[in-house]
Amino acid sequence: MKIVVPVKRVVDYNVKVRVKPDQTGVDLANVKMSMNPFCEIAVEEAIRLKEKGIATEIVVVSVGPAQAQETIRTALAMGADRGILVQTDETVEPLAVAKILKAIAEEEAPQIVLLGKQAIDDDANQTGQMLAALLDWPQGTFASEVAVDGDKINVTREIDGGLQTVALELPAVVTSDLRLNEPRYASLPNIMKAKRKPIDTKAPGDYGVEIAPRLNVLKVTEPSKREAGIKVESVEELVSKLKDEAGVI
Repeated sequence: MKIVVPVKRVVDYNVKVRVKPDQTGVDLANVKMSMNPFCEIAVEEAIRLKEKGIATEIVVVSVGPAQAQETIRTALAMGADRGILVQTDETVEPLAVAKILKAIAEEEAPQIVLLGKQAIDDDANQTGQMLAALLDWPQGTFASEVAVDGDKINVTREIDGGLQTVALELPAVVTSDLRLNEPRYASLPNIMKAKRKPIDTKAPGDYGVEIAPRLNVLKVTEPSKREAGIKVESVEELVSKLKDEAGVI
């Protein structure tokens, strides 16, 4: 069984994001970048399936600038087998990413495409669903548990009312949620081995995909600062302020 795991290079989740002075976007100068946390969880799950003897090969894919090779190398150090970098310096929207992944899936013929449910930079939560639609494959989104059973995969999903388990015929698209697993740290020997693992560099045009943006960002602004809260002396005063000042009741 082959598993394709798309990963994205994003601003590290520990970094405080800054908006450019001209409000054209997020300031990425001298900012630490890392693998999107949900993508890291997807890589870990693929490695666990390989350790169980279910998966035989893990192919990591990233769409982004040349520096995204570092993100792929991180996944290779964790235990993936090889990587594909679709290199572009342009901002690629979810639909274009899904089209590129569709072409790669058709070329690689995996049984599972396992990706993070969303990226922490744009929080779009669209690529997995779009990819499943383009491939006409079943999808299991927001997975908190994954179990492969022959030619089926059972995905336990996190939904508003609790948990839902769906059985999907392979091949399928699965997107990982936060509680699926806890990613491992790459050991130093594996980091050294990852430097020798192959990464193929492609361009969007190699897959016949036009990545011109369909959306135009007019302005990016920081959220307004929250005002300090106050303490109330009684329930009556709380109700009064909620009703008369906040206007929420």
